[in-house]
Amino acid sequence: MIYDLHCHTTASDGTLSPEALIQLAIERDIDTLAITDHDTIRAHQTLNLNTKHLNLISGIELSTQWRGVNVHIVGLNFQLDSTTMLNAVEQQQQARNERAEIIAEKLEQLGIEAPLAGAKSIAGDSTIGRPHFAEYLVNCGAVNNTKQAFKKYLGAGKPGDVKQLWAPLSQVVEWIRDAGGIAVLAHPAKYKLTNTKLGALCDDFITAGGQGFEVCSGLQLPSVTKHMAQLCEQKNLLASCGSDFHRPNQQWAELGRYSKMPEHCTPVWQHF
Repeated sequence: MIYDLHCHTTASDGTLSPEALIQLAIERDIDTLAITDHDTIRAHQTLNLNTKHLNLISGIELSTQWRGVNVHIVGLNFQLDSTTMLNAVEQQQQARNERAEIIAEKLEQLGIEAPLAGAKSIAGDSTIGRPHFAEYLVNCGAVNNTKQAFKKYLGAGKPGDVKQLWAPLSQVVEWIRDAGGIAVLAHPAKYKLTNTKLGALCDDFITAGGQGFEVCSGLQLPSVTKHMAQLCEQKNLLASCGSDFHRPNQQWAELGRYSKMPEHCTPVWQHF
């Protein structure tokens, strides 16, 4: 069985429409898929495709912060019509819009012209985020590529790194639980925390009601997978896995492809 419980569409910062993502998942023989766009469930609400060839479960990737660090929590298998989740999405969208305005102001102070209008034109109906600003910075000639945009303007500690508007970790987990879902700590290795701090993040996440831990996120090093699996087991969390797919031809994040889940982990899908 192939599971991919972390991927993105054009509803947030992915390049494939929800329909195209589903078709790709079917082509790759994925059995269970969760579309987890950033702070939105619009992909699930707009899908008009017969998904009988795979099991599509509800998903979202909610933004929060922990001790000044941007952290993402994936919600899985919740009720899409939950009032709690619908209100949560509305609050997160408002935070994203306010955040975009602050990022734009900071970029304007650095001499970038019309960054908000530029990012919005790229985002279209999608949830606006830093990747849209990064693309605009490339288009207007401020940087050569999106990697440089994050390194100079948008990455951690840079002017566009605005995070104080997100709901607290405990609130985000509560939203997911109240909607009947499972809260999963997304790509824990990517936060580049020390072992002590990552352990503390897990403890706070568990105290808040978190149940899952993304052991496998794309094609990571075997040593990383081993470490994440050990921590997952130590904290008695359910193991999740996903590609964190955003666009085709990213070898480390292709849909349905991620490091092998260690056999001693307890898979999160046993609780769906």
